[in-house]
Amino acid sequence: MYSSSQTIQLQQQTSTLLQSINENQFDTGAIQQLRNIIRFHEYRYYVQADPLISDSEFDRLYAQLKKTETQFPNLVTADSPTQRVGHGLTKNFPAVQHLVPMLSLENGYNEADLINWDRKVRELSGEQNIQYSIEPKFDGASISLIYENNLLLRGATRGNGVTGDEITTNIRQIKSIPLSANFSDYGIQQIEIRGEVLINKSTFQKFNDERAAAGLPPLANPRNAAAGSLRMVDPNEVAKRGLEAFLYHVSDVTTLPGQPLTPLLQSHHNTLKLLWQLGFRSPEKEATTVNGIEDVIDYCKTFEEKRDDLDYEIDGMVIKVDSLTLQEKLGMTTHHPRWAIAFKFKARQATSKLTAVEFQVGRTGSITPVAKIDPVYIGGVTVTSVSLFNEDVIREKDLKIGDTVLVERAGDVIPYIVKSMAEIRQGNEAEIIFPDNCPVCATPLHKPTGESAWRCMNPACDAQVLERLIHFVSKGGMDIKSLGESNIRRFYEMGLLSTIPGIYQLNYFEIAQLGGFGPKSIENLKVAIEASKSQTLNRLIFALGIRYVGETTAKTLANAVNNLLDLQHFNIEKLMQLEDIGPKVAGSVYEFFHTPENLHMLHQLKDAGLQFENEKKTTGNDVLHGQTFLFTGTLNKLKRSEAEQMVEDAGGKIVSGVSSKLNFLIVGDDAGSKLEKAKKMNSVKIISEDDFLQMLNSR
Repeated sequence: MYSSSQTIQLQQQTSTLLQSINENQFDTGAIQQLRNIIRFHEYRYYVQADPLISDSEFDRLYAQLKKTETQFPNLVTADSPTQRVGHGLTKNFPAVQHLVPMLSLENGYNEADLINWDRKVRELSGEQNIQYSIEPKFDGASISLIYENNLLLRGATRGNGVTGDEITTNIRQIKSIPLSANFSDYGIQQIEIRGEVLINKSTFQKFNDERAAAGLPPLANPRNAAAGSLRMVDPNEVAKRGLEAFLYHVSDVTTLPGQPLTPLLQSHHNTLKLLWQLGFRSPEKEATTVNGIEDVIDYCKTFEEKRDDLDYEIDGMVIKVDSLTLQEKLGMTTHHPRWAIAFKFKARQATSKLTAVEFQVGRTGSITPVAKIDPVYIGGVTVTSVSLFNEDVIREKDLKIGDTVLVERAGDVIPYIVKSMAEIRQGNEAEIIFPDNCPVCATPLHKPTGESAWRCMNPACDAQVLERLIHFVSKGGMDIKSLGESNIRRFYEMGLLSTIPGIYQLNYFEIAQLGGFGPKSIENLKVAIEASKSQTLNRLIFALGIRYVGETTAKTLANAVNNLLDLQHFNIEKLMQLEDIGPKVAGSVYEFFHTPENLHMLHQLKDAGLQFENEKKTTGNDVLHGQTFLFTGTLNKLKRSEAEQMVEDAGGKIVSGVSSKLNFLIVGDDAGSKLEKAKKMNSVKIISEDDFLQMLNSR
């Protein structure tokens, strides 16, 4: 979905935004960029199981977005990460719906956060003496299990929180998960249990030692190894990974006919005891209950001091209201339960030596310096490379070759250099010389006014051409599955592919002579390339790799025209009249559609049969024309993105928040503040999901 250059660029933007957030200087004009960055990190976390920032950094980004949208409701968009639980699923396993959504937890990082959360709990519950249950926050991969009539019926990944990947066969390979348990002894017919799959530190080290002995590369860290194992196709390989599972939450229970609910399901801590008694590895031994938030804080501090003594990775503690009756009273938002909070431990740091700096060229020509450091083990990962983002970072941090540097890493995140240890320099350290010319094509570099990155301005630079090709075929673009990054690089290096239109003119006879390309592979490649011709206009625009144009902006541009080539007639002022397009984006789009080489490429793509028409503007299906819609809460029959697409396909418009511009608010389960606000406005009609579907079918 994201090329290597995009990844580096988004990491750079992430660092910049985190710095502005930490300094309380976040500009609301960057809210769309913030949304795009959060989506990127959601993709890395939930789909790839390979996050690039720590949970605490992601939480700060999410908290800033939520805070900004709360302060400025008119800035809320229907596709904002705050309007859903999560997004994106892998395709390797069938999707299944959880009985109860797997929501994220609110996060706290210090005593003040916990005290504030406790205050809200007491205010909402009307209780002053709250008993809390505390347990470790395991750093693994979330799972959901369903048992029916005592037998394991289904196992699933968290997925997007509403649906996950069905992985029952792989779950059965985990010996700490019983294939059957005597739930009927407690009057339970069906139960949904949540937990975490992990690999303990010693097992992980042994597994990597065996891989090294066999000449195989080591796995990065225990959590990614666990998450990746759950998606392996061969269950025999899963069994070799030594996976373990902690089960810590009962989300749904159906009792046997005529049977009352067991008293053990009246408090969270007793629920852990029940699971332990039934043969599950619950954190019953690690958990405790305390009265009041001060004791919670003391226990968290004590546990943090001994985290390294554990044989498994944890990144914090989870605090829950112990009474399940009180939990039900407190309820939840669309994003997190009000009765629980995750207290995150401090980031991990280590020192190393900066030995060299390499300069990489991205899709748009941006030059990214990457520091090479002596291998250092931080938080379960051996780190050897650290992105320095741009020249300004090098100068601000006063970095030199040979410096001892402080490297920080919290959880599973590409690390960053906190500072250099200038006070212990020996005098033989060398300045980091930023190149004057592109390291790939030797073109003189240029630094546009107001930007921090140097750029290679040669669009024919091999590095840029290659990255543009990789981006074009990526999942978010034309999604040509059989033409992934490795094949793109291979074809490019062999001279079989050099331009984007060349994808539709590949010489299959020559490809068939290559190793690994039999008749079936060739046929799959042909089918995938042919199918990409029918991708929607907004996906084509995104795939073109126009600077600053993400998926949302691509949709905005597509909706503004009947045909892609119409954009060559838009001046900057007209582009800026489009939603969420400012001068920088408008300038980039204008430049792209007024560059002869780009227009020539577009005509080649058009001749190849790609979809240049905006089908939504030409279908004439306008049963909702002139009406505005907004969805809130969890829908039961439709995905949020699917419902919004139905509105747009029928000529309606999705708005970002409850205001006088809104005609219909469609309300799902666990609706929050939008519903309350809409109730106070006579102009907004509040309808259910079924009402919405009936509206579409009856017009």
